[in-house]
Amino acid sequence: QLQLVESGGGSVQNGGSLRLSCAASGATIRTYFMAWFRQKPGKEREEIAHIDHDGSAEYAESAKGRFTISRDNAKNTLYLQMDSLNPEDTAMYYCAAIDSRALPEEWKGHEWSFDYWGQGTQVTVSS
Repeated sequence: QLQLVESGGGSVQNGGSLRLSCAASGATIRTYFMAWFRQKPGKEREEIAHIDHDGSAEYAESAKGRFTISRDNAKNTLYLQMDSLNPEDTAMYYCAAIDSRALPEEWKGHEWSFDYWGQGTQVTVSS
């Protein structure tokens, strides 16, 4: 059973950077399709970026050019580098995984596509 634990969240000022980590245990992530989601207060969870087993990544419009998703299969860890943060990025950030090397296009971006979730890490950006 895969377990995911996020870390690296915190409070930063407008324009700052953070690097989130998602440490996996219980299984190797080598064959897992993985993603970062975020949830703002009173809003639904939204996908920020996903990455398949070979490192191919896609981003939501809000993340393009500012965020970078990556994975280190040897360390069994998923990352999200976030630069040029602004107050609109304030949210709880979650990593998610499914035991599949890739997903059909119609599955991408949906919470229900993922079987495993971390507990989340809070990111707060002040103006």
